[in-house]
Amino acid sequence: MKTKYFLYARKSTEDEERQVMSIEAQIVELNDFAERERLVIAETFVESKSAKKPGRPIFNEMMAKVYESREPVGILAWHPDRLARNSVDGGQIIYLIDIKRVADLKFPTFWFEPTPQGLFMLQVAFGQSKYYSDNLSQNVKRGLRQKIRRGEYPTKAPLGYMNDANIRNIVPHPTNARIVKKLFKEYATGRHSLETARHLLFEWGIGSRSGIPYGKAALNHILRNEAYIGLIGLNGEVFEGKYKPIIGRKLFEEVQRVLVEQGRPRNRKNSHNFPLTGLLRCGECGGAITAQYAKKRKYIYYRCSKRMGYCSQAYTSNNMLVEQLRALVYKVALSDELTEILLAELEREKREDEVSRRSFSQNLKKQLSENETKMDKLVNSFLDGDIERPTYLKKKDQILRDRVELNEQKASFEKKGALWFELTRDFLETTREATSVLESENLVALRAFVKKIGSNRLLLDKNVLLDIVPPFDIILNYKCLAQGAGSRNKKDNSPKRQVVQLSRDDRI
Repeated sequence: MKTKYFLYARKSTEDEERQVMSIEAQIVELNDFAERERLVIAETFVESKSAKKPGRPIFNEMMAKVYESREPVGILAWHPDRLARNSVDGGQIIYLIDIKRVADLKFPTFWFEPTPQGLFMLQVAFGQSKYYSDNLSQNVKRGLRQKIRRGEYPTKAPLGYMNDANIRNIVPHPTNARIVKKLFKEYATGRHSLETARHLLFEWGIGSRSGIPYGKAALNHILRNEAYIGLIGLNGEVFEGKYKPIIGRKLFEEVQRVLVEQGRPRNRKNSHNFPLTGLLRCGECGGAITAQYAKKRKYIYYRCSKRMGYCSQAYTSNNMLVEQLRALVYKVALSDELTEILLAELEREKREDEVSRRSFSQNLKKQLSENETKMDKLVNSFLDGDIERPTYLKKKDQILRDRVELNEQKASFEKKGALWFELTRDFLETTREATSVLESENLVALRAFVKKIGSNRLLLDKNVLLDIVPPFDIILNYKCLAQGAGSRNKKDNSPKRQVVQLSRDDRI
């Protein structure tokens, strides 16, 4: 009776789009080989799984059928490394040959006979396969480490970047990089949680491969990824990346602070829609201002939580609080016409202010050179055995972070005029944004804007008190001066809006 053979074909990767031709080629070649050798193929097993570790389901299924077969069977494969690259699976096959459960092994590319010499050569082939797999892993890891040392990003580019085959590194994506930067800026405000931020990112056109918003864990990984500030981490060690960072270190650290704060456990029984909570504190006792419904959830009232002790402050209605906040926003609002005039003047000053400061540039270059020297001395001390690895890693991390900060200062210097211009323009745009906040019914936007323009925000005797922070206090002074000049002009009979004269430290 002829021996029946099990045909086994395997590819290393589980990706359906990779090495597909390897499977097809194996099956075609093995069937041709079986036809030439007049072998009877009883069943074919195809698997997409690495053989580096035991536990392949299709291979284990084939081994189970070998044990269950009443007659010894043969196994047909392209090469011994298709059957096993680990000592457990290789030893199992050799054991099955020893107990006569496997009658024969056939390979188009390898000679085998069930003799002591044949078993020895099979063991050598399995050992070579294992050695190749182990050595390949070491070579890949070594290549990754060397790639990182050169400042090249070692794997697939993170969100906001794309891989550039020409320079073998990553470069900012023309669209996604701006979206990632906007995501960090929005999250740094503290107005978003991971839940709302992932949906916000999806609204901007970025989601998972399946076409749904990123999960909270994935978004958390994005917000904690130091690759966006030009640092690459590997096994607890930090390396400097030779590519353009998307965001600055200060913005990244602010996002980390918000993540830590939002990661603290909170005990919440029910969720209520009180958009103005968290904005003010009690002016009498310093307690938090909380809110509650009245008359079957028809009205909302804000009050002191009274957790600091006795407090005599009364309730303040939602409408009264909103009216006062809108009045505060109005105090820093500028008309579109005036904003356009100021922007035009800003453009003129920018053109006049474009000058070079060579001494500052030379100082930065000197500090960068000293940083490089420190790094060289540190590496040499570590290689010479003068310092321990933990000390080396700690000092290296600090030197790299100092280098990132110096590079940021250098970039800031090179674009100082543009940076000053952008900050001033953002300020003017923010004052113009006050108009849209006043026209909108979005109380969350109102709360966020008041937090932006005011500090030391208190509620005392149903009145909102706060300090207008620079540079928004400039607008208050401007309006006060304009009103004062108008009141002294007897010929001007047009109505003027009432604005209280305030200095930087005065209360509203």
